[in-house]
Amino acid sequence: MARYLDVHPQDPQPRLIAQVAGVLAENGLIAYPTDSGYALGAALGNQEGKERIAAIRRLDERHHYTLVCSSFAQLGQFVLIDNRVFRAIKSVTPGPYTFILPATKEVPRRLMHPKKKTVGVRLPNHRLVSALLAEVGEPLLSSTLILPDADEPLTEGWVVNDEIGHLVDVVVEGECGLEPTTVIDLSGPTPVVIRQGAGDASLFVEE
Repeated sequence: MARYLDVHPQDPQPRLIAQVAGVLAENGLIAYPTDSGYALGAALGNQEGKERIAAIRRLDERHHYTLVCSSFAQLGQFVLIDNRVFRAIKSVTPGPYTFILPATKEVPRRLMHPKKKTVGVRLPNHRLVSALLAEVGEPLLSSTLILPDADEPLTEGWVVNDEIGHLVDVVVEGECGLEPTTVIDLSGPTPVVIRQGAGDASLFVEE
């Protein structure tokens, strides 16, 4: 079973954040709270972690995995952003959005969409996630924790532990949002709303 760590939502304990980061560094898989429900997370170079996420969620190769980033500077290392896209993302982040954008050469090919060469990125508004990203020093490979045949993400740590505690290495208990991210594809000439979630998608839809 997973280690179950109760982390303070407003003042995350450095000792516990360091424990979670240590598990990630050893190619572990975590379930952690975000501003849009729970997510599964692994280190960027963890190939097995990606496969474990796919198995838990029953994802196919067309799924866009997300790089959870700590800042615009970090985000800009992994996706191509022109001025139009920069302004659009800047206006709503940090927040509950995932953006699909063309990947740079910094992104391992196995993490890109196999045909489009795109990847999801996000800048969450969540103190625990910010503390964890600062400790890890690089983006997390992540995917919203929506179980097969479910429409919404899990939102309570004890439920996550009951449901998939045997499939992950750490479950982080903490406050989270109740809706998944809104997913916007910004890789083409006009924005495409892939999923309506917690973020206001109307900001990206031209009248």
